[in-house]
Amino acid sequence: MTRTDNDTWDLASSVGATATMVAAARALATKAEQPLIADPFADPLVRAVGVDFFTRLVTGELRPEDLDDGATAGMQRMTDNMAVRTKFFDKFFLDSTRAGVRQAVILASGLDARAYRLAWPAGVVVYEIDQPAVIDFKTRVLAELGTKPTAERRTVSVDLRFDWPAALIDAGFDPSQPSAWSAEGLLGYLPPDAQDRLLDTITELSAPGSWIAVESVPNIDPDRHEKAIERMRTASQQWREHGFDLDFAELVYLGDRNEAAAYLDDRGWQLTRQSVRDLLVADGLPPLDDEEAVDFGELQYVSGTRST
Repeated sequence: MTRTDNDTWDLASSVGATATMVAAARALATKAEQPLIADPFADPLVRAVGVDFFTRLVTGELRPEDLDDGATAGMQRMTDNMAVRTKFFDKFFLDSTRAGVRQAVILASGLDARAYRLAWPAGVVVYEIDQPAVIDFKTRVLAELGTKPTAERRTVSVDLRFDWPAALIDAGFDPSQPSAWSAEGLLGYLPPDAQDRLLDTITELSAPGSWIAVESVPNIDPDRHEKAIERMRTASQQWREHGFDLDFAELVYLGDRNEAAAYLDDRGWQLTRQSVRDLLVADGLPPLDDEEAVDFGELQYVSGTRST
């Protein structure tokens, strides 16, 4: 179903299912022969969601190569990308909090379990923002596993389309103190104007000394839109043949938008950029071939600080 301004979802449908998809990729990356990340909670969270397709992936009944026949940027490449992406954001949060930041904000936290698995310094408060049903589900499942957060975890159960800054401040967030923000796997699911509003709001809430990390993707040339949609629908068809119906092309907004890194640069953030190509090579994973470069080659992971 095509996205609308007031659409709803859960962890098994529409854009919500991408949180389960990403958790499945993290589970596979954790089980790799030489894993870059360790997320012991991804597997049980995926199983608890109960989507058979993703459960078969994390149990090994369905293999990435079963989905990748003839596909560009298939499930194995997605797993590689999730490994380097997760490592990047893990390092971002540990670096920022070890530098003295004591407020970490995870936007659209989904099935992310950083509040439970990272070695946070003493005194850090981790704020997780997502829809109430998502927050409640993850909190319940992790409690049933008997695990406890490794930092003070405060949940902010609100849709990002509503007044999430007020809800965040009500939960104890202090805009006068430095904070660390992540927008991971989020911006492409927002309309262009909503992306700008989100980045503006983060900037307004960020005291000097704050940190930020986002994914930044240059605009797709309009001439390439149809090709991008075709690739997404090819992948969707392969997933459909294995029992899961999700049209990726209906989940994202491909219209003209500001490039996130440049937008943040203009608003006083000092940023560094690392391409997904560079991260894959640095972490010993197969480099992108020419076809994959069309999908992933220009993707950048961006992080930095605000001095004023």
